[in-house]
Amino acid sequence: MNNTFQALVLDKQDDRLHAEVTDVQREALPKEEAGNVLVEVHYSALNYKDALALTGSGSIINDYPFIPGCEFVGKVASSDHLDFKEGDEVIATGFGIGERHFGGFSHYAQVPGNWLVKLPKGMSMRDAITLGTPGLTAMFAVEALEHEQIHPGQEVLVTGASGGVGSFSIAILHKLGYHVLASTGKTDPAYLRALGVENIMARSELEGPARPLDKQRFDAAIDSVGGETLGNILSRTRYEGTVVACGLAGGHELHTTVYPFILRGVRLIGIDSVMQPVSRRVTAWERLHELVDQTVLNHMVHEIPLHDVPRNAEAMLRGELSGRTVIRLHS
Repeated sequence: MNNTFQALVLDKQDDRLHAEVTDVQREALPKEEAGNVLVEVHYSALNYKDALALTGSGSIINDYPFIPGCEFVGKVASSDHLDFKEGDEVIATGFGIGERHFGGFSHYAQVPGNWLVKLPKGMSMRDAITLGTPGLTAMFAVEALEHEQIHPGQEVLVTGASGGVGSFSIAILHKLGYHVLASTGKTDPAYLRALGVENIMARSELEGPARPLDKQRFDAAIDSVGGETLGNILSRTRYEGTVVACGLAGGHELHTTVYPFILRGVRLIGIDSVMQPVSRRVTAWERLHELVDQTVLNHMVHEIPLHDVPRNAEAMLRGELSGRTVIRLHS
């Protein structure tokens, strides 16, 4: 590689954020004491956390200048790690990438090899990034329902249904034989119907203060919204149901009572995909390759160039994007 490459650099001057595509020196990439892997990035993706960082809407990044992008996929350019060699196709998600460690909005990225997973055999890099962090989170969420004995044939509510985690949760649940109820604020249901949604609930039905106990509506839920939505979900989950929480787009506070837990035996499980061990990631990636159809991936993906990332970050926070927004960096 050349010593200079392009990246989207986020900087802060006079308390104002500015992001632009500019030249970066290879020496600027972070380097650990051992096991470094330099990756030629072919694709990255825009996630909600990236949108918060780029717009300054959340305390995601503290040190500037910084290269955001909390995930990427590409080919190993050089490696000091025994498990990876030049030419290996790898994906990186979590572990503080794009928050505390330079991320994937760059033609090259350097991370510890212990953070990388090799792509499953037969999976393209574009498909891998289309799945990415939302696909991985959705797979962990579905596995949590399976662990709690929520069976195919039962009804599962998915909130934030048009977003990445929601969309993949729907696709996986449908493939496994669950009945999917989607909560969304979007007016056109065609996108969700194509993913496998059977019934749709207006987002407004889960807004506002929750009652301690409400009418039982669904067997389980995967919630990426949080806030009042999560409180309303808990009050409407059927006896011995399970609610998986994996997001906070609607707020980080939870106002509820103990009634769903002690009168209906409802279980609330939190999902973290950032620090999951590589062994679990490998298994999840293999299942994603098996369960998510190519037609679903093609239906969800929207590709943009690197210089369009800031504009799309603003659109994401306004709720104007659906599916997955990916960034092509190398052909």
